Order: sequence, then C-alpha cells, then structure tokens
Amino acid sequence: MRTNSFGQALAIGVASLSLVFSSRADGVTAFDLIKEGNRYVGEGVKDKVVQIRSEKSMGKLTPDIWYVVYYNEDATFKAEEVKFEGGKKVSVKRPARILEFAGRSSDTLDRKKMNIDSDKAQAAATGDSALSSVKLTATQFWLGHGDEGPVWKIKLWAAKTDNPDKEADIGEIYISADDGKISRRDLHLEHLR
Repeated sequence: MRTNSFGQALAIGVASLSLVFSSRADGVTAFDLIKEGNRYVGEGVKDKVVQIRSEKSMGKLTPDIWYVVYYNEDATFKAEEVKFEGGKKVSVKRPARILEFAGRSSDTLDRKKMNIDSDKAQAAATGDSALSSVKLTATQFWLGHGDEGPVWKIKLWAAKTDNPDKEADIGEIYISADDGKISRRDLHLEHLR
C-alpha cells in the first residue's frame, strides 16, 4: 500500500512540476526574450534591439516562436537574430536583411518607450470593441519603429461565421509600446463571411 501511495504522490508531483514549467513557458513575454537573448549575443550587442517578431500562433492566441533581432555593428548586415520556441533558444544567426538595411530598421528601438510588453499588447488588441463579436483564433506580432517610438503590429485571424472550422485573416491592430493606446486599426471583418 505504501509503495502505491508513494507512486501516486510522485506522479502527482511530477504532473504539478510539468504544469508549472509549461505555464512558465506560456507566460514568457517578448521583453523576457530580450533578456534571455542577451545571454547569446556579444557584450556590444546586448539590449540593442531593432525588431521583435513572432510566427503565427498555432492552436492558441499566443505565439510560441519568436525572433529578437539585435543591432550588431560587426555583422555584414548589422543584425544578429535569436530565435526562441516555447521560451527556449533554438538558434542564433546573422540574417541577410538587405531590404531593411537602408531604412530605420537598423536603428535600435528606444527602450525608454518600451513599456507595453507583448502580453499587454495582445490583451489590448484582442479586447478591442471592434472585435467583440469575433472568435479570434491566432495572432502574429511585430515590434518595430513608429512615428512616436516603438509600435506593436498585431495581425489577427478569426473563425469564419459560416464555417467556424476555417479561419480568415482579418487585418492588423497597431498599439503604442509606450502607452498601450491603439494608434491604428486596419481590420477587414468582411473576410469572415
């Protein structure tokens, strides 16, 4: 009897630990990934973020795959990118960013104006009153330069009204990373029909 009770207690403990670790991975924000990415880049590159982006989320609203792009003066295209999946580093590379090389995208984002993290930006976008009757299915994020500082661009997908098993791209919402206000909506709810 004791062995069985011990085995059950051990199984419950292991299950509890795995829930803690999985919720920790789900709770990782884009700004957490900057700190984590700093561990994998050189001293002169740390905190010099030029862009953060994600891939489209799958099966939930929060994406699992993120990229933090740092300014690296020594790299050919002045960029060093750390890729994360589920909050863990997957790769570090120096991408060819030829199209972005000439514009502002090589300027580092103003950290003093990065007050709204990805979780709060997502809450602002998905809670927007224009989406109150929509069943959102996926998101994709970009943090880049705006006129007044860093801006989150969040692309949204939602279930189609006539066939809820299918989803449609319904556009983007832009949110200031400084104060969390929605600066622009480019929504196309007609895509749900």
